[in-house]
Amino acid sequence: MSSHGIKDQVAIVGMGCTPFGEHWDKSAADLLVDSATEAFRSSGISKDAVDAYWLGTMASGFSGMLLSAALKTDFKPVTRVENFCATGSEAFRNACYAVASGAYDVAMAVGVEKLKDSGYSGLVRANPAHDGTNPTITGPARFSLLAPAYSEKYGVPKDELKDVMTRIAWKNHYNGARNPRAAFQTEVSTETIKASPKVAGDLGIFDCSGVSDGSAAAIIVRAEDAYQYTDKPLFVKALSFVASPGKGSLDSTYDYTSFEECVRSATDAYAQAGVSDPRKEIAMAEVHDCFTPTELVLMEDLGFSERGHGWKDVVNGAFDLTGDLPVNPDGGLKSFGHPIGASGLRMLFECWLQLRGEAPAGRQIDVGGRGYGLTQNLGGFPGECVSFVSIVGPEKG
Repeated sequence: MSSHGIKDQVAIVGMGCTPFGEHWDKSAADLLVDSATEAFRSSGISKDAVDAYWLGTMASGFSGMLLSAALKTDFKPVTRVENFCATGSEAFRNACYAVASGAYDVAMAVGVEKLKDSGYSGLVRANPAHDGTNPTITGPARFSLLAPAYSEKYGVPKDELKDVMTRIAWKNHYNGARNPRAAFQTEVSTETIKASPKVAGDLGIFDCSGVSDGSAAAIIVRAEDAYQYTDKPLFVKALSFVASPGKGSLDSTYDYTSFEECVRSATDAYAQAGVSDPRKEIAMAEVHDCFTPTELVLMEDLGFSERGHGWKDVVNGAFDLTGDLPVNPDGGLKSFGHPIGASGLRMLFECWLQLRGEAPAGRQIDVGGRGYGLTQNLGGFPGECVSFVSIVGPEKG
């Protein structure tokens, strides 16, 4: 890829994240203000000191004025971005590059989405009539194809793979039960997960992420200025974003056991950050567990497991809170739901807490000698999606 990287050019000095859930009493503007206010407070930076804003939302606002009106900014530039489920990550990426370019000293990325009172679940989109882009099957149905494909390719019996998917859901709900910001804060037994009603293919209700409202925000400055605002900044090591040419569903060789987009973005991010062995160098990862087989496949796409061995690592607890490489220690999309514009920044917020040693008791991971946190977002469908990978760390260099 042609990326020149952004390693140690910018740093996060403040973050905020609302509780995710059913916020019937709050608007998108209210949630946006809540996360931004927490970010201002954590950094000591006032809204007037922010030079420019990037707002990520898919359908809760259609211009930057959603943010400028809510925060009452003084005619500051606000850019509204959208990129499927990676919308919050896209806001963060653009804010980082704006500061790295020298265009601004201080930038803010905010992601927000209100889904509960919209009546929608999944992607909120309105395609022009008969434009040829309406999918013929649902999102859960498309992602359900991952499970039988993986089972067949690697010789994992169907019932055994269902146990693996159940283990992923159980893990993420276990983590979410220890997170006061999660939408679902209850542990769920493996028996309940396996017995849940089917949604599509072998996907039961607990194999699918929920629907919620929420917002998260980050303040970005030049790396050399970071310690003016906090004694524990997070330095951005890598930002990689790729968009699929969209040929997966038309390609007879595509076998539904990998997201090529994720492989490409992860490879680029590792090159930027200088990571050669992600399983040993990454301390924790937040990944896009929209469905349990998605998380399984991503473990291999991100290089955390060898091809065909990810399911064994799941069963052995490698990705648990106390495992070799904790994955979704905050509970993931399974526990938070997926307010589209907010999820990518919510993932970064967990890195902010964990790498600074500020996660709640019972959920703080042992970082050890590993200094990196990773986030991964994807949006779209298997074989035709966008993928974002970021790597951040508490030390410069």
